[in-house]
Amino acid sequence: QEPQEDYLFSCLVTIFQINRTAPNGDILVFLTGQEEIEALATNIRLIMKDPEFTGQHPMRVYPLYASLSTAKQLDVFRPSVPDTRKVILSTNIAETSVTISGVRYVVDSGMVKTRTHQAGTGMDLLKVQHISQAQSWQRAGRAGREAEGACYRVYTVKEYNKMMKNTVPEIQRCNLSSVVLQLTAININPLTFDFLDRPPTELVKEAVHHLGQLGAVEDDRLTDLGRQMAQFPLNPAFSKILLAANNFKCLDEMLSLVSVLSSEGVFVNIPSKREEAKAIWEKFKSPCGDHITLLNIFQSYRSKKEKNRRKWCFDNFLVGRNLEYAEEVRGQLKRLCERVGLASSSSQHKLDNVRKCLITGLFANIAELQREKHYLTVATRQQVHIHPSSTLWGGLPDCVLYTELVQTGKCYMRNVTRIEPEWLQEVLPSYAKLHPLRILD
Repeated sequence: QEPQEDYLFSCLVTIFQINRTAPNGDILVFLTGQEEIEALATNIRLIMKDPEFTGQHPMRVYPLYASLSTAKQLDVFRPSVPDTRKVILSTNIAETSVTISGVRYVVDSGMVKTRTHQAGTGMDLLKVQHISQAQSWQRAGRAGREAEGACYRVYTVKEYNKMMKNTVPEIQRCNLSSVVLQLTAININPLTFDFLDRPPTELVKEAVHHLGQLGAVEDDRLTDLGRQMAQFPLNPAFSKILLAANNFKCLDEMLSLVSVLSSEGVFVNIPSKREEAKAIWEKFKSPCGDHITLLNIFQSYRSKKEKNRRKWCFDNFLVGRNLEYAEEVRGQLKRLCERVGLASSSSQHKLDNVRKCLITGLFANIAELQREKHYLTVATRQQVHIHPSSTLWGGLPDCVLYTELVQTGKCYMRNVTRIEPEWLQEVLPSYAKLHPLRILD
C-alpha cells in the first residue's frame, strides 16, 4: 500500500509472511545481484534459527546467479525435500531462460541491475534501477506455472505506473564498436543503417571514432588491419591486441588473456569464505596487476589434466565453468589467428611485452595518478579510482591501464595493470603526441 524505503527488508518480511500463511509451494524472489542474494540468504537462515521461528514451515534457501557453480545452480531444479519449502533467490536470470518446478509464489523487488554505455566517457554505468512494466509481468508469470500461484510485488501501483512500459533494448545502451566494425566490413554505413531498434547517434559516432583510433577504419572504409580485425568475434580492442601480439612475441599469452577477459568472472565469491579465498588467490597474484594475475590463473588451469580441473577450481575458489568456456574460446581464436597468418610466440619470461601489447588496443584506457591520490584518464581527463577487487587496490602506481570503467557510486577502473609512463610513447608515438602523459613532465 505504501512505498518501501528498503526493498530488501520488504522482500524478507514477505517471504516469512508467505511461509506462515500460504499453502505449500516454493518461493521465487527476484533481486538485483549476487551481493543482495547472499545477504538475504544469510538473514533468512539466521531468522530460521531463532526460537520464534519454531513451528513454522521449514525453508531451504537456494541462490541463483550467473557466476554460481553449475552444481549449485542445478540444486535449484531438484524437487523440494518433503515438508520443506524451497526459497530461490535469483537475479533476472530466472525471468525467461529457466522454469523452476514447484514455484507457486513470486516476490518481485521491482529492481534490476543494468549496464549502460555512456558515449563520450567510454564508461559503462552499472546501476540498480526500476524494472519495466513488461518485466514486472514477465516475473509474475513465473508463479504458478504448474498450479495456481501468486505474485507479491514490494512496490505500489503508483510506482508501477511510473515504470517504463518496455525494457530498453541492449543495442540502445551498449558499446557499438563490434557492431559498427561488422557493418562496415559488409559496406553498410552504420549511421544510415535501418536498425530494428535504432541506437542513439552519439553511440554510433563514438564507435566509428574509436575504430578510427584503432586503425580499423579510414574515410568510412575498413583498412587492411580492419579487415583482419573483423574476422574475430571480439571487442575490436581485443582483436587489435591479438594482431599486434606477433610484434611483441607474446601471441600465446594474449590468446589466453583475451579468452579469459571475454568470459564471465573467474572468482567464486562466498561471503563466509572470503578471507580463505583471498589467501588462496595470493599465489596467483602479480605485482603488475590484474591482467597478469588472470593470465597466471588461466595458465595454471590449463596445466592441469582435464580430469583434475574441476577439483582444482573448487579447491582454489574459481569458477570452473567460466575457465572451461575460456579454454574453448582460446581454441577458436587460435584457429582464427592461424587463418590470418599469425605464428605462435611466447614471452613467458618477459611479461613487460604482454603489458606493452595491451597498450596497442587499450591505449584509450590509460590513467595517471594525481597529487590528490586519484587518477585521471589520459583521453578524457575523467576522475577514476582503482576498483576494490583489483590486486592493485591500496597501491598507487604512477600509471595504469584498465579494461573497463564501471560506475557504482564512484567511477572505478576494473582489470587494472601497472604500466611505465614512457611505454605509451614507445608503443604508440602518434597517440602519445595527441594525449601526452603529464606525469612525464
